[in-house]
Amino acid sequence: MKTIGIAGHSAEGAALCFLTAVHEGETLLGPHMHPNIVSCAIPMGLSMPGWESGEHAEVAEHLLRGVEVVARAGADFFVCPDNTAHIVLDQVIGRAALPGLHIAQVVCAEAVGNGWRKVGLTGTRWTMTGSAYEHAMADAGLERITPSPQTQSRLNTLIFEELCRGVFRPETTAVFVEAIEELAAQGAECVILGCTEIPIIINADNSPLPVLDSTRLLGKAAARLAVSDRSLPATGWIAPF
Repeated sequence: MKTIGIAGHSAEGAALCFLTAVHEGETLLGPHMHPNIVSCAIPMGLSMPGWESGEHAEVAEHLLRGVEVVARAGADFFVCPDNTAHIVLDQVIGRAALPGLHIAQVVCAEAVGNGWRKVGLTGTRWTMTGSAYEHAMADAGLERITPSPQTQSRLNTLIFEELCRGVFRPETTAVFVEAIEELAAQGAECVILGCTEIPIIINADNSPLPVLDSTRLLGKAAARLAVSDRSLPATGWIAPF
């Protein structure tokens, strides 16, 4: 059995991904069983100046250090439960100490499996406008639909000021529901919860559209890979099941 390495970036999402991998492990292996999991949490605050300035080389060093830590702890592959981080990880994956599962590729595979083609995307402003989902969705033949710039700004502020810091208010949930309604009005068939904290407040019960929960999809994919006999590349992205 392979050991999962969780290279955390945003804490709340990393914690949810860990618990999801554990529970999926129980589904696959039986009560109280799951793959071995090691984790690392380099403080996201160290990367925020680089995100704000666009100096991605600075962000890359922190992300790569997280992967190196879980590699030294015995992980066979890594996941990074942070959608925005994959903008930078895509640029430096060849330098990573381990191969990894790409969160956007996992999510897009699920969308294709459900027969959806017009896909709404929520997340930070970098995720909604950046290259990680742009490339993954194009490769999967999916149409990306994003909220208006004004809505994007509201979501981005709430993610960093509240969700990533463990603050979950009904008023904030309402803003995200309104954003998903906006995507539905544009023709979206489903919505990607493309910040790993969004699934804490948005789910199938309160979303106006079917949800693609990036956090739980990644955690489940990691557990399935860990219990499989699938061989892994030395580095690079591992194609999702």
